[in-house]
Amino acid sequence: MHKPIYLSLAHMSGYEQQFIEEAFQTNWVVPLGPNVDGFEKELAHYLGENRSVVALSTGTAAIHLALVQCGVQAADEVLCQSFTFAASANLIIYQHATPVFIDSEKDS
Repeated sequence: MHKPIYLSLAHMSGYEQQFIEEAFQTNWVVPLGPNVDGFEKELAHYLGENRSVVALSTGTAAIHLALVQCGVQAADEVLCQSFTFAASANLIIYQHATPVFIDSEKDS
């Protein structure tokens, strides 16, 4: 029997509702606020000296920023998981590079 693999199964540990209520009560829903600022500062501290952290709104935004920071440009080839959302490949093309689709299994 095959067990399904969920693409985006949410996990709620209990504090999420509290943070959501706090964000609404303080009117810091978008674009940022004290929770995001605090997260960035704590993560930078955890990572150590000379580290910068920026929280982004989506994984798509994070991939785009990573491609820019890595200097991906025209004529570059970027490996891209074959089982993904279109946004993953679209961002590579947006940088004028070529996505090269790969799988996690060498035989397929």
